[in-house]
Amino acid sequence: MNIVEIYTDGACKGNPGPGGWGALLLYNGSEREISGCEPRTTNNRMELRAVIEALSALKRPCAVRVVTDSQYVRNGITRWLPEWKKRDWKTAAKKPVKNKDLWRLLDDAASRHRIEWAWVRGHAGNAGNERADRLASDAAEQCRNGDSA
Repeated sequence: MNIVEIYTDGACKGNPGPGGWGALLLYNGSEREISGCEPRTTNNRMELRAVIEALSALKRPCAVRVVTDSQYVRNGITRWLPEWKKRDWKTAAKKPVKNKDLWRLLDDAASRHRIEWAWVRGHAGNAGNERADRLASDAAEQCRNGDSA
């Protein structure tokens, strides 16, 4: 079975500030780049948005390998999310979960696919991660300059 490989990244010019997200989708020799931005956001929100948008771009349920340099995303989806849901979207410290809106969207988008979550160190020469980083940074820069990505 072929696997869709997705590299994602988020970027922010200031935190909060103009932010961008980017994703590289690879499947069976084909590639697709997607990106977007928001005028006032945080890096973590852009990291989440990148994965949500990439998974949402898939037309049917797939076997997917998501590669991210965000421990926040990887730990959140694989470790913290099930516990947050059990505690009615509260952290272990009984505080409201930050970015709950996006975590819910990610949970929904991920539920349609069979996903392996992989982490890579950012800015360490991984070609897919570097491309996703460039897409996110370029989108954040466009937003900072008043353009829409």
